[in-house]
Amino acid sequence: MNRTLHWIGTLCAARPWLTLSAWFVTLALALGLAAAAGGTPRDDYDVPGTSSQAGTDLLRERFPGLSGTEARVVVHDPDGGQLDGALLARVVAALGAVDRVGLAGPAQVSSDQDSAIIDVRYTAPVTDLDDDAVDQLRAATGPARDAGLQVEYAGQVPEGDKPTSHTGELIGVLVALVILIIAFGSLVAAGLPIISALIGLGIGTSGILLLSALTDIGTTAPTAAAMVGLGVGIDYALLLVTRHVEGLRAGLEPRAAAARATATAGRSILVAGAVVLLSLFGLVFSGLAAYRTYGYATAIVVATVMTAAVTLVPALCAISGRRIIGRRRPPSTASQRPPVTARWAARVGRRPAGWALLALAALLLLGAPALTMRTWPQDAGSQPTENTVRRAYDLIAAEFGPGAYAPLVVAVDLAAVPQESVPALRNQIAAVPGVATVSETMVAPDATAAVLTVQLAFGPQDERSGELVNQLRDDVLPAGAEITGVTAVFVDIADLLAERLWLVVVVVVGLSLILLTVVFRSILVPIKAALVNLLSVAAAYGVLTMVFQWGWGSQLLGVDHPVPVSTWVPLLLFAVLFGLSMDYEVFLLSRIREEWLATGDPFQSVVRGLAATARTITAAALIMVVVFAGFVTNADIVTKMIGLGLATAVALDATIVRLVLVPATMMLFGRSNWWLPTWLDRILPTLGRGHAMPDALTDDCDTNEGRPAEPVSAL
Repeated sequence: MNRTLHWIGTLCAARPWLTLSAWFVTLALALGLAAAAGGTPRDDYDVPGTSSQAGTDLLRERFPGLSGTEARVVVHDPDGGQLDGALLARVVAALGAVDRVGLAGPAQVSSDQDSAIIDVRYTAPVTDLDDDAVDQLRAATGPARDAGLQVEYAGQVPEGDKPTSHTGELIGVLVALVILIIAFGSLVAAGLPIISALIGLGIGTSGILLLSALTDIGTTAPTAAAMVGLGVGIDYALLLVTRHVEGLRAGLEPRAAAARATATAGRSILVAGAVVLLSLFGLVFSGLAAYRTYGYATAIVVATVMTAAVTLVPALCAISGRRIIGRRRPPSTASQRPPVTARWAARVGRRPAGWALLALAALLLLGAPALTMRTWPQDAGSQPTENTVRRAYDLIAAEFGPGAYAPLVVAVDLAAVPQESVPALRNQIAAVPGVATVSETMVAPDATAAVLTVQLAFGPQDERSGELVNQLRDDVLPAGAEITGVTAVFVDIADLLAERLWLVVVVVVGLSLILLTVVFRSILVPIKAALVNLLSVAAAYGVLTMVFQWGWGSQLLGVDHPVPVSTWVPLLLFAVLFGLSMDYEVFLLSRIREEWLATGDPFQSVVRGLAATARTITAAALIMVVVFAGFVTNADIVTKMIGLGLATAVALDATIVRLVLVPATMMLFGRSNWWLPTWLDRILPTLGRGHAMPDALTDDCDTNEGRPAEPVSAL
């Protein structure tokens, strides 16, 4: 691998303008193709193999007018006056004429006559509607607005119409640039990782839009992919630029330094990127198409920025020449005290067991609230108040009851349940505590199916709603009757993901263990890495529980009341975080292993490895934290949760984990860290020369920057 990467670095650095032109041409082509043939992200609410999906399929088959997605129009007189029935009839008629609407109305008027709900049923799923579906609803309800009435929109159609904001990306890029300028002391060096990440992000995002023309991509998947891609893109490029600068300071010419940096740091980048991609691969086992698309979208961006880091960055380094070094030069190592991180590592090494227990206790304390975590897919009640679906949710809850926003739909197959028994079934459902109302029976045109609409006394997020759905399924409904609707679908999604989470964990951890065993030629190091990363993920879960579910500081993030953690977040967060945390593990352990192979000293290898990588890892982690934290400003509640969870985990990973727990455990186990059975060593493939995984310059181009000139004593 080293020879191949050195050849790639040499080629790109020798022809830098050709390489740069190729990337810009690729970017232009990708953007052009995305604009011409790209699709629009759409949420897919199908949950194959569940009871709610069986009910949905029955409706699609027997009720053509109810076979697609739905929207709800809420009309309200802010002055409390009675609504004009003739005006509502005009609005209902206009809604019925909207493209692909199978059924609209009749209007349901509140008891005080100042509010009305108009249900709109489409004949196509939300993924097949035109991009202007919400605009068509607004046009149809224009007469109500012209009359001075408040009109809000709810349901899957408006919920999928989320405004696009790039504020998070912009904040992240600007702050990352400042951090890089401080770290390198050079505007040129600071700009290279930003340029590489943005070009890779542009191409990767275009790939997502092209993929969305072929399959359904979730509405928040591109944002999540951009969040991860921007963070790792800057980090990967930062690692290579750092190695390049070290080569220049050691006396290499720019092209040779770029090639050497690609051969050394490039290997860590590829291994770290491979772990991220393996982690995203675990989402395939989630059982939901929405999760698979999250994995596809993020993998496209990660692969693109990783490729840019090992091809575009060497070219940019060669073009920059020696200007990349800046005016600030490190002091001579002959008179230099050991770096702060080397002295810190030595302090940890004096009492490794105590430090390890302290770090472990801190992570467990942060992760403990996760034991009380309750998950629920995001709904309108979790959105900010400036969102129309949130305003519709509040109006419906106030005027019609908390359960009116997302009623249950009972689909009855009359081939299995006699039609004459449906009234008795309706009465049984109505008698269940917690059921507010049950509609009159609607029979399909061919009299083969019937539908009952059930309004609960609780809101969709209320834990009792899920319990009531399960009670109706287990104790009331006969065979041939299924509950569907948004609330029932969310119950099934929550149950499915809770069940599949452990399968994804096993797959991701297992594949990562295999890869790291091959890379580091060790049994203990990969196991510790996996356990430590799981602790970081658990701590992030705990922080999310405290902030969103318990409401500690949630108002600072624009969330006006406590909400459950979105069902979409834990599994997605695990897959992404496990890969990202392993990035820093690879960067640190690569340098420690190099020192171990050079000295055979388990203590000094940790001290020097930490001293050599701490500055880069700290800068990279700080950039990633800022990038992720910038996405907390997004209006979407799921994006807020993902951004906060990722920022928290990376911050903990770069401090408690990398500065305390990892060095403490490495020193505690000493030589045992690198033990590998001889028979296993023979059968495992070897990446590169020998058994080393160098992320440093080799002996013919050595630099001692960032490492102590003399061994640091633990005494």
